[in-house]
Amino acid sequence: MNNFILMAEIVKDPELRYTPDGQTAITELMVQFPGLRDNDPMETIKAVGWGNLAQDIQAQYHLGDRVVLEGRLSMNTVERPEGFKEKLAEMTIQRIYPLGADTLLTTSIQTGSESSAASSTATSTAAPPPRPTPAPPAARTAPAPYTPPVAPAAPAYQPPADPEPNYDDIPF
Repeated sequence: MNNFILMAEIVKDPELRYTPDGQTAITELMVQFPGLRDNDPMETIKAVGWGNLAQDIQAQYHLGDRVVLEGRLSMNTVERPEGFKEKLAEMTIQRIYPLGADTLLTTSIQTGSESSAASSTATSTAAPPPRPTPAPPAARTAPAPYTPPVAPAAPAYQPPADPEPNYDDIPF
């Protein structure tokens, strides 16, 4: 399944167009997102929305807005005037979510031991969460004495008393 989620900034206003039959709306916009490493340049990708979503994107989102895009990624081959073919990535938007103006686009590289909740390469850095207020002091009670766990008397698995004889004369 092709599923692509991207946190990016809109760098070109959405353009609303229609198919040749005039029935289906199409919105094209360019979005920019940070590279994988801190020294990598920002990357740009074309994003396309169809139908009612296209009209909503054109009405609600503008240049400079930070958004989370969810959709499909496709590769298109384009013939360049210089005489060679170029492959360009294009995202077909299925859902779009606005981000606050204070959200920063930063890079992070995840390892297997880190949380999978923040699996995208662009992460949100907002104001630090408020510190919890300390609970009012409660009446102190003495801790319960430590009791070590009791080991079972017999192992859970008993091997058979008489193993089957090995009739194989080849040792490997």
